[in-house]
Amino acid sequence: MNEFDDRPNDRLARAKVRILPRRTTPRVPLKQRVRHRQAQLKKGVYLIPSLFTTGNLICGFLSLVSTFNGDYFKAALFIILANVLDGLDGLVARITKTTSQFGVELDSLADLVSFGVAPAVLVYYWALVPWGTWGWLAACLYVVCGALRLARFNVQIKNVEKSHFVGLPIPAAAEMIVATVLLYYFLGGEGAANKEIILLLVIYMLAGLMVSNFRYFSFKQVTLKKKHPFWLLVSAILLIKLFIAEPQIMFFLTFLLYTLSGPLLWTLTVYKRRREKRGELAEALH
Repeated sequence: MNEFDDRPNDRLARAKVRILPRRTTPRVPLKQRVRHRQAQLKKGVYLIPSLFTTGNLICGFLSLVSTFNGDYFKAALFIILANVLDGLDGLVARITKTTSQFGVELDSLADLVSFGVAPAVLVYYWALVPWGTWGWLAACLYVVCGALRLARFNVQIKNVEKSHFVGLPIPAAAEMIVATVLLYYFLGGEGAANKEIILLLVIYMLAGLMVSNFRYFSFKQVTLKKKHPFWLLVSAILLIKLFIAEPQIMFFLTFLLYTLSGPLLWTLTVYKRRREKRGELAEALH
């Protein structure tokens, strides 16, 4: 056997060494990617969604000012208005197809102020001051968990189902605080002593739910173009009438049910899985 007989075997061995597939696109250097991002930013930003997001941020700032002035009712209303503008900027961006990375980052910063810092300061001055250190620690924990929730959402935005959120969304957590404040004013108990205990528990609960893995339904995928059952129309009309008749109570119940929907759905799912496993085990024994 001469040396030329081993060439096919050598080629076959070299071919088997490569396990990973070849890269289809060349790797882009980091400096080039940074320059590309900067060039995109120099081209400009989408005006209309950014204006709605800026309005959201302004409402959060006005809520803080109202809290420092002792006008807690107005501070709660500014947070509600911020939530409306937050929903509009996303809706406008999706309809006009003007979604951008700049808009996502600006929206997160505005949400942290309007739905993180503003409600935490509101609930601290309104109910948690008598707790001293435990009071501001609870408010601070809410802000930190809200920031973690926003950061996790930005990281997982392309890897999770669009029909569900992982963890309680920070706007819903803020509205739960606002709904509690408005309900106390509606019932004439804004000076009640039990609010100190209730709001402390509410803050810790909301902070934990925001960083939890409970799944919450997302209304972004709901479409009104297709046909729906007739009973859904009747239910919507009844809900609108109830909101007109008792807005504070319905506002509180709506966000309370949404806040508790994550743990409730998780409990039902676990119970259903255990029931199915028991059924499979019973069939295997028989």
